[in-house]
Amino acid sequence: MNEFLIGLAIGIVLSVVVLISLSVRAHKKDLEYQAEIDKLKNMLTDRMDIESDSISTIKSEINDLKKKNKELRITLSSYSQKPGRKEITRLHIYQAAAESLMLNAPGFGPAWQAALKESEGEFEKTYLGLHPFARRIIPGSSNSAKEITDNSN
Repeated sequence: MNEFLIGLAIGIVLSVVVLISLSVRAHKKDLEYQAEIDKLKNMLTDRMDIESDSISTIKSEINDLKKKNKELRITLSSYSQKPGRKEITRLHIYQAAAESLMLNAPGFGPAWQAALKESEGEFEKTYLGLHPFARRIIPGSSNSAKEITDNSN
């Protein structure tokens, strides 16, 4: 029986040593896992903070751009209301129409170029003062001015 008790004691001591060893290893792994979990939580928190700051910055930039867009629309609409803008717009429309006709209508191009040169020459003479000022402002006034001068003589 003595040998049995000695064997039992040795078995119990070995069992206790193995259990303690396993519990120490398990505790170390738990600590490692907990450290890894804490590290991941910190990384996630940092990333969320960075993304939150970025999102708030982007939102403020979007609001600023919306305000600038609104101001530019107001400026554009007021700019288009200024005197002379309608005439410039009309000139652009005429230019596009003339270019379209020059491309699509045979014979229009040379006639248009000749008429353009003639009109430029007349405008230059009127601008320099060689033709009366009234002719430049009132298109049909040149004929009536000639009639008036002819009738007065």
